[in-house]
Amino acid sequence: MSSVTQAPATIPGAKGHTDGAGAFVPVQTRDERLRSYDPSDFDAPTGREVNWKHTPIDKLAALFVDEAGPHGVIEVDVHAPDGLVQQRLTAGTAPRGEVFQPDDLASAIAWKQETEAPLLRIPAGAEFAEPIVVNLKGTGGLAHAHVVIEAEANAHATVVLRHAGAAIHAQNVEIIVRDGAHLTVVSVQNWDDESVHAASHQARVARDATLRHVVVSFGGGVVRVNPSVELAGTGSRAELYGLSYSDAGQHLESQVYLHHKGTDTTGDVLYKGALQGAGARSVWIGDVLIGPDAVGTDSYEANRNLVLTDGARAESIPNLEIQTGDIRGAGHASATGRFDDEQLFYLQARGIEEAEARRLVVLGFLAEIVQKIGVPSLEAELFAAIEDELAREVAR
Repeated sequence: MSSVTQAPATIPGAKGHTDGAGAFVPVQTRDERLRSYDPSDFDAPTGREVNWKHTPIDKLAALFVDEAGPHGVIEVDVHAPDGLVQQRLTAGTAPRGEVFQPDDLASAIAWKQETEAPLLRIPAGAEFAEPIVVNLKGTGGLAHAHVVIEAEANAHATVVLRHAGAAIHAQNVEIIVRDGAHLTVVSVQNWDDESVHAASHQARVARDATLRHVVVSFGGGVVRVNPSVELAGTGSRAELYGLSYSDAGQHLESQVYLHHKGTDTTGDVLYKGALQGAGARSVWIGDVLIGPDAVGTDSYEANRNLVLTDGARAESIPNLEIQTGDIRGAGHASATGRFDDEQLFYLQARGIEEAEARRLVVLGFLAEIVQKIGVPSLEAELFAAIEDELAREVAR
């Protein structure tokens, strides 16, 4: 697999840039970032780079070393309907690498260290009523992974990736949605407190196809799941949703990239987070690029955060770049705040005690994302997890 590199342009007399650039023009848009299958093409992050400046990189240091971890750190258990095709793909074996190009050091190392990537293929025309559930349980230590999910033409399916246990995990997820297919991918992070998880999800959506991608992060010390979706085909659609609940000392992060490339594409991005406890932190960066040929685009991205206690902090950065004037609509929004006093007053005025009123407000705030998943058993489990988080707040 050949490397893809980009050489920065130098400027005589230029000085260092706060985004980590030296004497050259810093990367201005998400689409300009270096991509390569070779880890040696990437420098180790310093924390000044635009894509690392909000991340506690010292806690991810093990993921920046190009060395193989021990085997069997992640126990894998797949529950799937009949008809699912499962294979192992070496580098250079299609469709591995058809869509995915590592765009940071951790993802390049994961690509190299995963010698045989598992493929989950939903055959053309298949409609799976039950979800494909992949249980991934960490048993401690360093682990690299590259997973390929392919929905062939006109296939319909849901894939749930469930992460638990303990691990220091670099993970690539390559998602291919062929013409007319409808695919939902849900990634649930419920790691033990000491775990570190850095994941790069990259997807391409073809003509008249739809991808619903949901990131749910509750457990883990540092969890960084970055979805990147290219709407390549005419009439393609992406629904990118996220839910996080950050406790004391947790860092939960998502950097979302949606590239409208084909004509008449539609994008809907909505991430919501709740935070409680000293040092609880969430980071959301949303980049939407509407390319020069993406006429007829309709796109909107939003991030909402609810800060429940002192000492918690949410960072939210929406970005929108439009390279054509012939679109149906585009916009972005971001809001971070505490409880709405009027909502609490309204509920308490009707005889609801404050603790119960706060519970109802948080559940109502996060329910919008939970209900978009479309897997009733998982939705019920997530509501229970939110209730558990709220109970911890009351117990403080």
